[in-house]
Amino acid sequence: MDYKKDFPVLVERNIAYLDSGATTQKPQSVIDAVEKYYKKHNANPHRGAYSLSIEATEAYENGRDKIAKFINASREEVIVTKNASEALNLVAYSYGLDNLKDTDEIVLSIMEHHSNLVPWQYVSRKTGAKLKYMYINDNYELDMDEVKAKITDKTKVVGIVHISNVTGTINNVKEIIDYAHSKGAVVVLDVSQSIPHMKIDVKELDADFVAFSGHKMLAPLGIGILFGKKELLTKMTPFLYGGDMIEYVYEDHTTFAPLPSKFEAGTQNVGGVVGMSAAIDYIEAVGYENIEKHERELVDYAVEKLSKLDYITLYMTNNPKHHSAVISFNIKGVHPHDVASILDNEGVCVRSGNHCAQPLLRYIGIDSTCRASFYLYNTKEDVDRLVAAVEKAYKMFEKYLKK
Repeated sequence: MDYKKDFPVLVERNIAYLDSGATTQKPQSVIDAVEKYYKKHNANPHRGAYSLSIEATEAYENGRDKIAKFINASREEVIVTKNASEALNLVAYSYGLDNLKDTDEIVLSIMEHHSNLVPWQYVSRKTGAKLKYMYINDNYELDMDEVKAKITDKTKVVGIVHISNVTGTINNVKEIIDYAHSKGAVVVLDVSQSIPHMKIDVKELDADFVAFSGHKMLAPLGIGILFGKKELLTKMTPFLYGGDMIEYVYEDHTTFAPLPSKFEAGTQNVGGVVGMSAAIDYIEAVGYENIEKHERELVDYAVEKLSKLDYITLYMTNNPKHHSAVISFNIKGVHPHDVASILDNEGVCVRSGNHCAQPLLRYIGIDSTCRASFYLYNTKEDVDRLVAAVEKAYKMFEKYLKK
């Protein structure tokens, strides 16, 4: 089925949009839901006794209920943030700073996005906890021997990305979570790159914290989610103060609202929650099984085509079962920014750069890549346009590369 027709920007513009790993395009149903909210129901939630404010509150809290059901959580375990970065920072500040000491260890994978890495560097500096990394093998995968070598009885926090935004590697997070728990560690799971493509069940995974952004799963920008186990969230101190997270304020002290409001200071992005609700409706209407089937065919087709170009280097596992909808590549001898600019002239949108994962690229031995990331609205025609544009880019530099 061709889903492209549901996305106005892809109808209006003759492009092959291959940057969904950065942000997805928005279907008309999401745009309509946000527009309807602002046209008919906009007010400050939780603050007014008048009908418009009550409608805004209902829109916000009904959205929370839908998100909770979507990931199989209870509503009080769903904290609304502005993005996954804020969600991950919340855990680092509210859990990490209060619970770690200088005899403890923090273990991260080298695949982590900066948002699940830099905050833990800060926690390490402030608490004295030792920061350690789990490294990938030559097949761009994280094997359990490495996991077991790095997670020890001293490990108190493990940060792990479900799918790498650079290599597309799908980590065996369930096995990693179970092993980390056997050592007494708390697990912080980043599913930003996986939740658009596969079902996430927080109870089944059993991670202690799970973070993701709405804009990578068809929702608007500026909305994210942190799931946290109730027993952990209850003991944690707030990350931000003021506004709706307050219960009572006295001159010398303050008490805080119960979960989840305790972590939601200030006026929240109701329109973003409405948009995320509509995005969930769209994803569920299509069905994850159909998304996965479509993407598997598409990515296999793209890998087959790109692999035939002997001047291309692909940075990905050779096991399709462990690989998602991301393909990072370079034309040998040509800077990725130059390649991406040429592709743009051909109407092909890819990202070039370090993808907010500098330690990973440095470990691989490169500075940056081009990255094509696919989603349900992409087609084999988009792949053909990508390959043709890459061939054109190579031909522009070919005579210089052979000197």
